[in-house]
Amino acid sequence: MTQGLETAKKSADPTVAVAFGGGGARGLAHIHVIEALDELGIRPVAIAGSSIGAIMGAGMAAGLTGAEIRDHTMATVGRRKEIVNRLWSLRPSSFTQAVTKGFRVGQLSIERILPAFLPDSVPKDFADLKLPLKVMTTDYYGQTERVCQSGDLHQALAASAALPAVFKPVRIDGRVMIDGGIYNPVPFDHLTGLADIVIAVDVVGGPDGDGETMPSWRDSLFGASQLMMQSIITMKMKAHPPDILLRPEVNRFRVMDFLKAQEVLATTAPVKDQLKTALDAALEAKSRA
Repeated sequence: MTQGLETAKKSADPTVAVAFGGGGARGLAHIHVIEALDELGIRPVAIAGSSIGAIMGAGMAAGLTGAEIRDHTMATVGRRKEIVNRLWSLRPSSFTQAVTKGFRVGQLSIERILPAFLPDSVPKDFADLKLPLKVMTTDYYGQTERVCQSGDLHQALAASAALPAVFKPVRIDGRVMIDGGIYNPVPFDHLTGLADIVIAVDVVGGPDGDGETMPSWRDSLFGASQLMMQSIITMKMKAHPPDILLRPEVNRFRVMDFLKAQEVLATTAPVKDQLKTALDAALEAKSRA
């Protein structure tokens, strides 16, 4: 721990809150942020997350360390055989169940799939978390965001990660919910006033290429969504920016590149030191103020 961090901790113990953004497999970079906070002995007073960020945030809010989340990630979504085995365990037992439970191409039931990949220590109810957590979802017909912070945690996480065209929407209180990152990619605005220092981690990324090659239809689709989400982040930054904004190098990875978990973690490793440096400066500034 650097001198600035030590001084700030001794004087006023500034509080910290963290917003983990959505981005699919790119969100594995959040693990570095959690590990850095662990190493600095910082326990957030509040966490907010969208999509993969909500899932990572739930792990941290449940009391898991960054190292434990890393180990679980590598043992599950980081292994093709393990992914197949866990999905196979969810197979419908009959044709009728297959039709009613949502096992259709492009319309997988995230409510059934997600629990099979969550750590056992992530509870089913918000009330059993050790840290306050806000999970972002998008009300499809209401055309707005919905913040979930009580009740069924697994259902909220499934809704927040319900990427359109890949997973079926999730119903919460009768409302149709989809990916929280669609409306609020990095929900740092929901942490305003809750801590002295708000950290935001943007893993949305953007289209990657030489600037001349025509993208495939798939890359064009996901790239366009990245551009739209970045425009949302830009507008929110103008209104109420976080104290620290981190943007790991994730452009080269696609939203479903979970089998590249090791590569994602290796490429985004510098964000850990970036956070420590930024925190040192922010805490020193707070102590001076």
